[in-house]
Amino acid sequence: MKSKIISSVRLLGSGHKRQKSNFKTVSNILMLLFLLIAFVPLASGQTIVSDKQKKAVPKDTIKNPKMLVQQQEMASDSLFVVNGNFKFYKKAAHASYYADKFHGKRTASGKRYNKNQYTAAHKKLPFGTIVKITNESNGKSVTVEITDRGPFVRTREIDLSKRAFMDIAGNKSSGSMLVTIEVLEK
Repeated sequence: MKSKIISSVRLLGSGHKRQKSNFKTVSNILMLLFLLIAFVPLASGQTIVSDKQKKAVPKDTIKNPKMLVQQQEMASDSLFVVNGNFKFYKKAAHASYYADKFHGKRTASGKRYNKNQYTAAHKKLPFGTIVKITNESNGKSVTVEITDRGPFVRTREIDLSKRAFMDIAGNKSSGSMLVTIEVLEK
């Protein structure tokens, strides 16, 4: 690389007939010098940082304890603790979940839909009904409250909130599953 720079400088001093080629070579040399000056310290600096990171003592990742308290409060509001008997309603029902675009919008009951709460939409069950949904493929279950009407697809029986669906889903990338529906007796 030094030989290229030296030969380019010699060409500049030899008085070539073309002015444009001299300008190009000078600009190429300057660009090359700039790149050398800019990237050599950067490359050597990265190795020093990585060595420091290897020697660093792991620190506590919680930076703001107030944020943790807020998350715990939100999670405890959305989970039902149900004491009572569930009555069988339907087996092999198709369940799906709300799209993210409905987050924050009003439901048919007047409440706002929250994808992180345990709610559902059903065509016929009254609002406020507590329902136990069990995934038939893996046996996981979740308890939800009916807050909306739907789903408006003929083959589907119930729409779950995203959190409720993901809690019982065997395959997180699937959009529907077969479930058993049980209603809490009053």
